Amino acid sequence: MSDEKKLSDDLNEMLGDAKEGAKKAADKAEEFAKEAKEKASEFADDAKEVLSDGKNIAIIAHITIIGWIIAFVMNTNNKTEFGSFYVRQTLGIFILAFIVSFIPLINVIGWILVLILWVMSLIGAIGGNTKPIFLLGKQFQDWFKSL
Repeated sequence: MSDEKKLSDDLNEMLGDAKEGAKKAADKAEEFAKEAKEKASEFADDAKEVLSDGKNIAIIAHITIIGWIIAFVMNTNNKTEFGSFYVRQTLGIFILAFIVSFIPLINVIGWILVLILWVMSLIGAIGGNTKPIFLLGKQFQDWFKSL
């Protein structure tokens, strides 16, 4: 009988230890979850701050047509004048490149001109300036003012 009592006491003690360990684990998990939630909130706030300045939109707009589409969608969600300026300007540059590709005699010269316009626009976007490109920059802003 004493062996059974000793075994019962040992089991109760082990059960008590297991309950205590489970409680400690639950407390640590709750603390970890709270800390992770705070960090995720900070990250989301930082991401919103980075995306709100429009400079990222302006740079993304210069990365092929797919980049322009991404920048256009980003700009419609969080419209900034800086982002809108470069969305309009790069759309004009892409349309100009498309048109120039069909003119046989000036195709190469046209592509070089388009490349120069694109590089100038990208440099302006990186530098944070809203300077229209030469020749057609003001027209692009006027033609695509609804964007």
